[in-house]
This record gives sequence, C-alpha cells and structure tokens, in this order.
Amino acid sequence: MDSQLTQVRNVPDGLTQLLRWYADMGVDIALDEAPHDRLAEAQASASPIAREPERVIQREEPPRQPPASATPPRAASTAAFAEEAEQDARAAAASAQTLAELREQLLRFTGCGLKTTATQLVFGDGEAGAEIMFVGEAPGADEDRQGAPFVGRAGQLLNKMLASIGLERSQVYIANIVPWRPPGNRTPTPIETAACLPFIQRQIELVGPKILVCLGAPSAQTLLGSKDGIMRLRGRWFNYAAGNATIKAIAMLHPAYLLRQPAQKKLAWQDLRLLAREIVRLRAQI
Repeated sequence: MDSQLTQVRNVPDGLTQLLRWYADMGVDIALDEAPHDRLAEAQASASPIAREPERVIQREEPPRQPPASATPPRAASTAAFAEEAEQDARAAAASAQTLAELREQLLRFTGCGLKTTATQLVFGDGEAGAEIMFVGEAPGADEDRQGAPFVGRAGQLLNKMLASIGLERSQVYIANIVPWRPPGNRTPTPIETAACLPFIQRQIELVGPKILVCLGAPSAQTLLGSKDGIMRLRGRWFNYAAGNATIKAIAMLHPAYLLRQPAQKKLAWQDLRLLAREIVRLRAQI
C-alpha cells in the first residue's frame, strides 16, 4: 500500500489521508468498479442441502370415525342375518306338526352355519309322548358320526344314571339345543344357539314330556332363561312353558362334566333322587 501511495504524490492531501486511514484499518485491496453481492455469492457456494428451501410439513388428518351411535357395516349385516335366520327358524318350526316334519324342516334350514361343517344332523332319540325329556347343548364327535345324541362316553354315563333310578333309555327322549356339532366341540355361539332355539322349543312341544331335564349350564340357561351358573340352577324345580302346557323342569350336571369331575357325581345323585321322587309323584296321579 505504501508503494502505491508514493506513486500518487500529486493527489490532494485529503485523499492521501483517506488512503492512509484505509491502510490503518486493514484495507489492503482495491475494489472493483462494479459492485458485488457477497452474500449471494456465499449462498451460491453453499451445499445444496443448505440452499434447499424449508419444507412445510402437513399433518395428515386421522381417518374420520363413524359416530358413536352408528353401527359398523359388518356388525349391521351380521345382526340382520341373525334376525332373518331366527325369523325363518320360527316359521319353519311352527309349521311342523310332527317330529318327522320338524326333522325335515331342520334338514332344509340354512340359517345356521354349523350345518356346513357337521357330518350330519343329530335330531333326537326317542318317541313322542315320553314322560321325561333330556336336553343337552350340542352333539360331540361320536354323535356327529352316528347321527344320534348322547352315544359317546357321556351318553354311556347318562344311560347308567338313568338305570340308577330304574329308567331305561327307551323310556325317555333325548335331544340337544343345537342339532349340529360345532367344529372341535367348541361352544356354540349365541347366534348359532338363537337360530336353533325355535326348533328345540317346538321339539319339546311335540314330544310333550311331563318332566324336562336340562343337562348342563348352556341348556339350563337357554331353556330356563337364567344367567345363573349350573351350581345355582341344579337341584331346583322350574316351570317351563311349552305352548299352552306347563312342564316341570330341573337342571342337572352334564355327564361330560361328571367325567371330568368325578367327585361331583354325589351332586348328580342328589338330583337324580329328586327326579325319581317327581316321577313317582306324577305316576301316582295317573
């Protein structure tokens, strides 16, 4: 800078002093005649990521939920199917005037999906007019193969229970709430039970027993309209309305349960004695 200043001796003193002041301040480079935007040049040399404009992140709105009072389409269609199946079952059952006709109506009935997975219909065993009717929940594997209720291990125990109070299987009528075996012997769903209920109700009317025995909690709760467990229901007498008739009804432990819990056979024996006394009483009135 000093060498440059010595070459400009003819410049005015004010300009010389200004140049010296620039030198003292550290300005040691001449500026171009055209102005430069140094900020723009710095941004141009920066990385592409730094130059990328800020993105505005838009939050996606959550899917709208149906109103709390609205019924999901699948639930609505299931409910509609179940209601239609119950109506068809009631109409079909009411049209049957004999057990044979009721069996034919069940064979034509399509409102219960268990029909498509079972081997065959398990209708009932016995004759109309039997004094005592036993009703269980649903057939098992042996019943599904043979087409008759209570023919497996539980059925063999039931035969022994009958014999203990002087009854033979041929003297009673035996059926189930659901006449088709659920896959894997699972519990029938409420929809399946509701679809089959009109048929067992009509079956009880057509058999016309004097005593109805509900075997197990599902049978007792369905036919007697109670939510109590079997331990609270057993050993008590109820009135069951069958059309215009009223039938004495009692709940007992299911033979399949007794096979799993042999210690409970003492309770079954108590209930069998109640049943035997009622049979004696009824026969004495004849």
